[in-house]
Amino acid sequence: MPLTPVFLLSATDIAHFPSEAKTYGAPEIAFLGRSNVGKSSLINSLLGSKQAHTSSTPGRTRAINFFALHEGAGDKMKQKPTLIFADLPGYGYAKISKSISSEWPKFIEPYLADRDALALCICLVDTNIPPQPSDSQLIDYFKQTQRPYLVVGTKADKLSNNVLAKSVAALKREHGVDEILAVSAKTDAGTKALWQRLMSVAG
Repeated sequence: MPLTPVFLLSATDIAHFPSEAKTYGAPEIAFLGRSNVGKSSLINSLLGSKQAHTSSTPGRTRAINFFALHEGAGDKMKQKPTLIFADLPGYGYAKISKSISSEWPKFIEPYLADRDALALCICLVDTNIPPQPSDSQLIDYFKQTQRPYLVVGTKADKLSNNVLAKSVAALKREHGVDEILAVSAKTDAGTKALWQRLMSVAG
């Protein structure tokens, strides 16, 4: 089912989060990952448009960007969105990690802890590099808080099937998870499988 993405707003404060009147209570999907993990590229691939800003400078995004996904288009677009995507700032990039991490407690941690509409957190990990402690910390946080989450391995198209399988196995072992869905920024079987998972959240 094709959905039309509509940019809602950028939030850098709890007071900026979109109200239920704006989202119609649609379930929200949060995308989180280290800077340069390919988050924006994946979101754009899922949406079929360049809604999420990609930058040559990792860590450029400093706000939570909200996008509403609506059935139909133009005059036939339904007013109530099917899903809301929340694109969160990246973390872990050495040059600016301190400034990014200092902002997390102000509005990102409250969003993850208290947002009633948040239905699923997509934790993105890079299949091209070894498991990262910052990713483990995020995944452990969701385990402890019992927030529903799914670990997605990005940049899968850059590895051969054999190397990818070994990378995914290492990521599962290090992060203590049973499933990692490998995807690329291009539409492939993994991306389609992820889309189906997201649509199952919509009900």
